[in-house]
Amino acid sequence: MRFQVPQFIEVEDRIFGPLTFKQFIYVAGGVGICVILFIFLPKFLAILLALPVAALAGALAFYKVNEKPFINMVEAFFNYSMTSKLYIWRKEAKPMQDKAASAQGSGVPKQIYVPKLSESKLRELTWSLDIKENRNPVTENAEDGL
Repeated sequence: MRFQVPQFIEVEDRIFGPLTFKQFIYVAGGVGICVILFIFLPKFLAILLALPVAALAGALAFYKVNEKPFINMVEAFFNYSMTSKLYIWRKEAKPMQDKAASAQGSGVPKQIYVPKLSESKLRELTWSLDIKENRNPVTENAEDGL
């Protein structure tokens, strides 16, 4: 049996002249809101409020961002605005050479923190992990080869 496979399924059908159904709804909604503003408000105030409404309706109907409808960007904006955010601060270590140069230049002797053996095991572990993270693997390999 042979079946017909639909083609061009990404292309929306033009229902109302050159407009798709979604475009027609956006334009008709924008025009309707603008008409209501002009009926109930003074002309100057109606024009000030109708311009952003008309611009939003036009953007929703016709503007595309990265070949996607503008409504996707509006939805992403509201999702981002309404959800909680997790901010993570990440401390960046300064290079050891800069610390040594600044200590020598100011006349202050360079101080290195060495944990005592009597401190808690957890503090010793965290200190040893900090040392291993801050080591530069490029210089280690060069030193190993010497």
